[in-house]
Amino acid sequence: MTRLNTTIHNNPFLLSPAGKDYLWGGRRLKDSFSKNIPLTPLAETWECSVHPDGPSVVASGSFQGKKLIDVIRDHPEFLGTHPDTRYGLPILVKFIDAYKDLSVQVHPSDEYALKYENSLGKSEMWYVIDAAKGAKLVYGFKRNISKETLRKAALDGSIEKYLNRIDIHPGDVFYIEAGTVHAICEGALIAEIQESSNLTYRLYDYNRRDKNGNLRELHIDKAIDVANTKSSTSPRQPMHVLKYQPGYSSTLLARCKYFQVEKIRINTEHVRDMADYSSGSTSFEVLLCIDGCGSIFGDNFFLNFIKGDCIFVPANSPDLKLHGKADMLRIYC
Repeated sequence: MTRLNTTIHNNPFLLSPAGKDYLWGGRRLKDSFSKNIPLTPLAETWECSVHPDGPSVVASGSFQGKKLIDVIRDHPEFLGTHPDTRYGLPILVKFIDAYKDLSVQVHPSDEYALKYENSLGKSEMWYVIDAAKGAKLVYGFKRNISKETLRKAALDGSIEKYLNRIDIHPGDVFYIEAGTVHAICEGALIAEIQESSNLTYRLYDYNRRDKNGNLRELHIDKAIDVANTKSSTSPRQPMHVLKYQPGYSSTLLARCKYFQVEKIRINTEHVRDMADYSSGSTSFEVLLCIDGCGSIFGDNFFLNFIKGDCIFVPANSPDLKLHGKADMLRIYC
């Protein structure tokens, strides 16, 4: 499929992800999302990232071949004027293929992370793209648990009886606030939107060993420091229709102080003007295609996209239009 872009600097551009070969990953990102990354397994792709542990690279247009972080450094106006962008791109966008269970883990708040790790913490949102029959996730605890009991259970392996396991289905949305003990489980294919951080404390990992035969590192003391040990309520996020027109719909999936996420659906028989919710706004946008294909275009600019593609839209982009038959996640501040 032709992917054409002009040399105008503030046009949207495709991103190429960094890949991660964590031991719990599978092949679905290669087979279903055309991720041509020479890693086996392919557990995660960091689609839009300026984090040094996995920077994404521009894959089209006048910045092709440059790291996204370098482009933003040279063009800070691409981020817009929202206060959350004053220190750089505040979000990280991933695809996650859980062929096996991920570790039971927790992320710290910004305050804790800045004090002890010189890093941001991590709150995140999951959108379930697909889920095998019976697939689940871990979200907090069935009932209140003391930190002393949690420590003992993490060490002796009895922690699983305390975990709150929830059935998941395609289209489910979950907001995982910092401090929530959680895990993505076998059979889930997830789009994750999170703070720009790679700080994770493993609480329990089923006594698994890495490729060198060593037990995977745990961070029990820090995990217990930051964990919310109260019983958990339903984590599913209600969805709110923002806009509906023939050929186009927009649904709010999540809104927090770090990011906002909408699901947009376009139909190939219609073209929708993006000017009122993208170009000229106070925030960059990231468009993540989770199904279908289409094009984004404007005066002297045209770019095709397919399932699995990630597009960065600078805050000062010209008026744009979308055309195609696709489902996309729209992420912004």
